[in-house]
This record gives sequence, C-alpha cells and structure tokens, in this order.
Amino acid sequence: MLGVLALVYIYPFLITLSSAFKTDDEATNDPLRLIPQIWSFASFERLFTDVPLPLWTMNTIFVTITITLGRVFFDSLAGYALSRLRFRGRSLIFASLVAVMAVPGVVLLIPRFLILKQFGMYDSYAGMIVPLLVDAAGIFIMKQFFESIPSGVEEAARLDGAGVFRTFWTIVLPMARPALVTLFILSFQGSWNEFGHFIVSRQSPETNTLTTGIASLFSGQLGSGNEFPLKMAAAVLMTIPIAIMFFVFQKRLTNTTEGSEKG
Repeated sequence: MLGVLALVYIYPFLITLSSAFKTDDEATNDPLRLIPQIWSFASFERLFTDVPLPLWTMNTIFVTITITLGRVFFDSLAGYALSRLRFRGRSLIFASLVAVMAVPGVVLLIPRFLILKQFGMYDSYAGMIVPLLVDAAGIFIMKQFFESIPSGVEEAARLDGAGVFRTFWTIVLPMARPALVTLFILSFQGSWNEFGHFIVSRQSPETNTLTTGIASLFSGQLGSGNEFPLKMAAAVLMTIPIAIMFFVFQKRLTNTTEGSEKG
C-alpha cells in the first residue's frame, strides 16, 4: 500500500523530470512517456541563455535565507514569551495567533498589497521580506515545544543573575534544536516556494524569484507555443534544493522530542 501511494505521489515528478529532457515535439505529442526517445539538454541550455534563471535564483536565495533566519529568530522569541512569561493579554494573543492560522493565506493578499503601497515598500526587497519574517504557525510550534521543556532548567541561570533574554538564548534555545530544525526546514520550503505574496508585493522583472519567473514561462511571456521541456526543466532545477534539504535533515525533522527528553 505504501509503495502504491508513493508511486502515485512521485509519478507527476517523474513526468516532469522526463519532459525536461524531451524535445518540444515529443513533449507535446507524448507527454506521459517516462523515457524520452531522444534525450535533449536544449531546455537546460536555454534556461541560462534565453531566460534570466541566474537572476531569479539569486533573488530567491537572498529572500529565502533572510526570511528563514528572521522567522527562526522572531518565532522563537515570541514562542518563548508566550510559553514562559506571564503578562496581561497573553491568552488573548495566543488565541489570535490560532485564529490567524485558520485564515486562508489568499484572503490576506489584498490587505498586504494595500499596506505595502501605503508604507512605500511595494516592488522592493523589503516588501517581499518583511511581511513574511513572522509566522503564526512557527510561533505555535515553538511555544508548544518550549512548554515541553521543564522550567526548572532555567532556575540556575536566574540564580546566577541571567536576564530573560540570556536565559532564553543560552539555556532554553539550545535545548529546542529539534523544533528549530523543523521550523528552519518549513520556513525555507515555504519561502522558496512562496508565490502569492511575491505576486502582490513586487512588479519589476529584476525582482522576480524562481516561482514568479517560472510562472511567467507558463503564462507565455518568455516563450512561444507549449515549450513543455523548458518549463519542466525550470521546475526540476527549482525542486532540487528543497529535495536535498529534506534528505539531509529528515532524521532531525522526525525527532521532535530530543530537547524535552534531555531536559
């Protein structure tokens, strides 16, 4: 059963990979063939000659790394505050975060666009990055993990005169490594594949990311005809970094109890 389900999920990717090495005619006439009759690398060559793929890649790397590091830091801070600090309105803030998680992201696109225009951040890297630096789901993950760590581990630091931030940074945060890895992977994947926000926050071709750039290929702005191999080659190259990250960190991603067990 697992093998059948795995085949169902991986089959579309195999079609994508196969089509990337086909000629235009074969990809159009026989799109479901897994082994190309004629292996062609023309689509990959065109990505680096006719299409500004290096620019899209550099924009994506810069935006993704910035957003990912920001989310890990700010979500951890917020999760720790909601888990450990006692202040008025804490329950209301947490309930608001849970409510935000229930709102479809597409509903927030137009308000984001209006806010970015009002603050003069539209069509800039700041407009692409700042609204994504904090994520309600990430705060929820960190809060739940911090609550699984016994509060007694922080007492020694307080007795030594450590403040709240130092206790968080030197004692609690290292113990939350499994949750941090999970948050890092999810944030990296979400930022790398983000599409809707980048559509409403930017317009210039110079700020295109891989998602918006490849979308322009599918809309026919940079090519003529079907051009399936070109589009599939771009999709394959875009998928490689995410696949590598999951293979490298899959053991850490599944182990989410290591920190609390050590505590």
